[in-house]
Amino acid sequence: MLGSAVGDALGAPFEFGPEGAFSARFPVAGHGGEMRGGGGWDPGEATDDTQMAVLVAESLLEHGGLELPDVFHRFRRWAAGDPKDIGLQTEAVLTGGDPWNTAAAAHFRVSQRAAGNGALMRAAPSAVYFAPEGRDATMAAARRLSALTHGDPAAWEGTAILHELIRLALADADPLTVLPATLAAVHPDHRARYATVLAPDWHPDLATEFNGAVWPCLGSAVWAVRTTSSYEQAVRAAIDLGGDTDTVAAVTGALAGALYGAEAIPARWTAPLHVPLPGFDRTLRATDLTTLARNLASRRRP
Repeated sequence: MLGSAVGDALGAPFEFGPEGAFSARFPVAGHGGEMRGGGGWDPGEATDDTQMAVLVAESLLEHGGLELPDVFHRFRRWAAGDPKDIGLQTEAVLTGGDPWNTAAAAHFRVSQRAAGNGALMRAAPSAVYFAPEGRDATMAAARRLSALTHGDPAAWEGTAILHELIRLALADADPLTVLPATLAAVHPDHRARYATVLAPDWHPDLATEFNGAVWPCLGSAVWAVRTTSSYEQAVRAAIDLGGDTDTVAAVTGALAGALYGAEAIPARWTAPLHVPLPGFDRTLRATDLTTLARNLASRRRP
């Protein structure tokens, strides 16, 4: 969770920017100053990616599991609080007035465009919570949570894959070496497309969609982890891809955090980290996220 939030806050000022912008501004790793903010974001401020993730985490803990109407209610309250950033698709679903169990499907029937990365970006807490239940349960939970805001099953499957990769990393397995087994659990209608973007020889330059879509976003995160050897390197590589930098870095940070642990995340990045919650009048810090994560891992209610 901490890895995802840090990636989000680091990537936010570079959103929709060109490739290599992060390294151009901070050419030497480890020298500090990266959490300067910009683009409307304060230094260390997390975006909607982490804000929605926190709402999922708190609902899971307070209800002892998935209570989808409650998650949707929290999302709707947050959206009404005028967040600085909210995805167009997510906003349409949350503000359209439809019930929690039909809103995303109704939007998809009309738009036929619902394969964004907006469900992927908030998956860290639910991945941690459901990890002890095994592959089938953690992937099923990911699909159900994704379907609250994304009517396209492609978004469900991408989130299910990320859940499983994080589960494997938390179990001290190498999630990238067992990707074929994970892909075997993906719905057949979507397996080939994910197999392409998760292949060892795939590069983000080969993407056929903008990385705001679920396939290249997940593929880019896996590529960033696969081609680096530390949390810091992975997140830097993700942001340097340009485009939807906050979400690609949040997804990368979630997986890299699970692989390398909290101690691998530079303190200079966690110190200024903060997560405002529009509609809830609260702001969380890194210590709050750590407490949330520990409670999720132990299934301990606050």
